[in-house]
Amino acid sequence: MNSSTHVVQVTNVSPSTTSEQMRTLFGFLGTIEELKLFPPDDSPLPVTSRVCFVKFLEAESVGVSQHLTNTVFVDRALIVVPFAEVHKSFAESPFLAG
Repeated sequence: MNSSTHVVQVTNVSPSTTSEQMRTLFGFLGTIEELKLFPPDDSPLPVTSRVCFVKFLEAESVGVSQHLTNTVFVDRALIVVPFAEVHKSFAESPFLAG
């Protein structure tokens, strides 16, 4: 993979899936630096699908994790794609302020 991103976006995640389950699944593919599941586990909002972002320590894990695309996890076929990282200085830019 030519990209240097360390992050994957996982979509079509079952609403009953927990962040711990996602951490276990993707932990087999590389060292996880950070994992965020939206909406969070403790969210009171009803959802039909969730989105997860996994940041790996090694960029090579991104390519490996893409092989999980179409793998049925809980009751949904996951979709795993590389995700471009936003640098913190850009995210704090006044241009992005509402």
